[in-house]
Amino acid sequence: MASGGRTINVLNVAEKPSVAKAVAVILSRNQGLRVRDGRSRYNKIFEFDYAIRGQPCHMLMTSVTGHLMELDFEDRYRKWHSCDPADLYQAPVRKIVPEDKMDIKRTLDEEARRCQWLVLWLDCDREGENIAFEVIEVCRAVNHHLVLRRARFSALIDREIHQAVQNLVDPNQWFADAVDARQEIDLRIGASFTRFQTMLLQDRFCIDSATDDRNLVLSYGPCQFPTLGFIVERYWEIQAHEPEEFWTINFTHRSDEGIATFNWMRGHLFDYTCAVIIYEMCVQEPTATVTKVRQQEKLKYPPYPLSTIELEKRASRYFRMSSEQTMKVAEDLYQAGFISYPRTETDCFSVRTDLHAMVQEQQGHPVWGSYAQQLLDPGTGLWRNPSGGGHDDKAHPPIHPTKFSSGESRWSQDHHRLYELVVRHFLACVSQPAVGAETTVEIDVAGELFSASGRVILARNYLDVYRFESWGGSVIPSYAVGQQFIPTTLTLDSGVTRPPPLLSEADLLSCMDKAGIGTDATMHDHIKKLLDRFYATKDANTRFSPTNLGEALVMGYDDMGYELWKPNLRSTMEYDMKEVSIGNKSKAEVLANCLQQMKACFLDARVNKVKLLEAMAIFFERSNADEHHAAGEIVCQCGNCLESNMVLRKNRDGNFMVGCMAFPQCRNAVWLPGSVSEAIVTSNICNSCNPGPVYLIQFKFRRHEIPPGFDVNHLGCIGGCDETLRQLIEICGTGSRNPAGGRGATTTSNNVRQSDTRQRACIYCQQTGHLSGDCQSQFSGSRNAHSHGTNLQSGESSIPCTSCGTSCVLRTANTANNRGRKFYSCQSQECNFFLWEDDINNGTRGRSMPRGSASNPSRRGGRGRGGQTGGRGADTTFVSATGDPLSGRRCYVCGDPSHFANACPNRGT
Repeated sequence: MASGGRTINVLNVAEKPSVAKAVAVILSRNQGLRVRDGRSRYNKIFEFDYAIRGQPCHMLMTSVTGHLMELDFEDRYRKWHSCDPADLYQAPVRKIVPEDKMDIKRTLDEEARRCQWLVLWLDCDREGENIAFEVIEVCRAVNHHLVLRRARFSALIDREIHQAVQNLVDPNQWFADAVDARQEIDLRIGASFTRFQTMLLQDRFCIDSATDDRNLVLSYGPCQFPTLGFIVERYWEIQAHEPEEFWTINFTHRSDEGIATFNWMRGHLFDYTCAVIIYEMCVQEPTATVTKVRQQEKLKYPPYPLSTIELEKRASRYFRMSSEQTMKVAEDLYQAGFISYPRTETDCFSVRTDLHAMVQEQQGHPVWGSYAQQLLDPGTGLWRNPSGGGHDDKAHPPIHPTKFSSGESRWSQDHHRLYELVVRHFLACVSQPAVGAETTVEIDVAGELFSASGRVILARNYLDVYRFESWGGSVIPSYAVGQQFIPTTLTLDSGVTRPPPLLSEADLLSCMDKAGIGTDATMHDHIKKLLDRFYATKDANTRFSPTNLGEALVMGYDDMGYELWKPNLRSTMEYDMKEVSIGNKSKAEVLANCLQQMKACFLDARVNKVKLLEAMAIFFERSNADEHHAAGEIVCQCGNCLESNMVLRKNRDGNFMVGCMAFPQCRNAVWLPGSVSEAIVTSNICNSCNPGPVYLIQFKFRRHEIPPGFDVNHLGCIGGCDETLRQLIEICGTGSRNPAGGRGATTTSNNVRQSDTRQRACIYCQQTGHLSGDCQSQFSGSRNAHSHGTNLQSGESSIPCTSCGTSCVLRTANTANNRGRKFYSCQSQECNFFLWEDDINNGTRGRSMPRGSASNPSRRGGRGRGGQTGGRGADTTFVSATGDPLSGRRCYVCGDPSHFANACPNRGT
């Protein structure tokens, strides 16, 4: 960087308003500092002059408030019913500035236009680096010539801030890519499973933990669920524990120097008979002989320097503070300049760190100041360079005090306690370990070995300042090898095995840390989300138990045969994202591998969704809304009310239909062919119908009710694209119009007949009041229409056509599904008459087979029969028994061209 020259404008952006103010005050030394409002009233702009490596700069310091952008799907995929959740694994995503951050963006736009440099003061971790690149994207959009620089600091103190601005570096793209990968993975996995779980379960069960079942969101998170898994697994371990009685022998000896308690070196036995035999041997020969006396020096080492996870665990253990509250308080202390950056994985100090200077700042404290003075006195020998735990995130040092405080009056009790913990922990880790003398005595009684131990603390050292730890021990009398004595007491005692305790918050954090679930900055968020979602509860001792809802969800996935609730998948993801952050893997590679794996899990889970339903049924009663699911599963979203789902069900008459769950408020229904004998919703989704997802239905038709050429088994779609289904609806008609078991107003076939009678004229006599199927002139002229006859010239069996009177010859079908079956068909090319021979005894008058539907049901399902009008004005192609096309449009039941068979009043007579 060249020094001297003209003054340049430098836009400085911090992660929070408080950090922006603190940095501006430090750099300006509070001289010549001017403050003005930005577009956002919460994000002020501070102006002052400063020199960076000799370059005169006019500094403009402002801030964002965390992430400036958010990742989300494009609009067409954002609504829950807009697509198949499986599509979310490849649906387009984009980063946009949300409306509530637009004022901050406008401030950056305006200031960036007149600046030459952009210096980023975001938190020095992966998340902060990602926010930095969000700021870069916004500022570069209005000023392509900006010079980009990154300030790296770990504490809001003069030394750190001035050093950071004089040693600016380049932003780290790898860190930002790692966060982008995590955000996209979490968005796609979380959204797909959350939509799947919620839509499947929320309306089916009375979930007592939810205040409003309709608004209940059963969220799934790739970190959240393994965290829940730890809680449930420990709970199951406790539930599965069966207490078992055991027996142990206890031995005590009183002397002038005190009492020694000797423990049986077998521990305990579960066999009562064996324990009694050994005990009686000891009683018969009670003389104890000392076989070994071991004295040695023991050291109790101070803790490693403080990382974020360790801070959360110790605050929970010592003060019963939640991890969420711990991080909130630590953030307050950091922004006030009293401790270093609280999000760090590092537990070892750099050799360049001036540890003595940090201790010197604590010499004036009224409580631990005297201990700090002893540390700095070489004559005491108390100082020890701290050992490390082997973790270094290359971004921040361990958490340590950065400024002296004897107790700020505005602080809460939690602030005082957490600051004290940070200071005492730091002083302890630069101290000598505690020293003790430990004595172990082993004795022999009738061949059984017992031992006792005692400890004397010779030098407390770090224990003097670290009041949170103790090194207990009792003093035992002196013994010599070969010495013999008679026990004061010798008893056979019983006990029972106990299960492990519920996980405490410190235990849970340890499990997450060991398995690589989450990061130091996010673990507390995952725990909080479990509590917010009613998946787990935490008692006064900070121990976690799963709720019925949390246990049911884990049980459901466990019963599926694979372990989505286990940490393996997420720990692999976290490892891959760490590889991205150091440049060993690309973001695209990690995204492709992870999403492919999780999509396969999602598809498997959906196929096995019955396991989730069965698990939920163990803990919760089914809701009234679940009655709508009794006949089948969700088929699609209701296109009429746009709030409920369409479900497959049977009506009161046993006919299949797809109706809205919001009935009777919403009466949207799609009527299925009356020839359907079985219908099952599958997990397959139609690729044509939108909005989706529209799940395909596996139909089974009654063979004798469908024409030749149609398969009895058909995988169909009710969304409007299924040509076969439309043909069968036209040919076979639909079932009864009594939705939801006949509740509410319905339209019966008699109503249809009366309506048709008033509106239509008979094609034979041209009179209104009746339809052609009921016309007396038709029946008087062709009484023998359905009686068998014989063609006298050919000798073939025949019947007269009910439409044109032409003789219909008996023929034999040659199609694959009806080979050898007899039928009558009219020989006239203008007539559509067709009749199976075996239907004559059933009173069927004949039918036609349309190739195309007379109407196109609405893709939203419509009302009644999807908005069909009986086929008027639609082009329809009928086919003969052999599949040849025929022209004309007539009802195959009565021959009336004014309607189709599915609206025929004579259907079924």
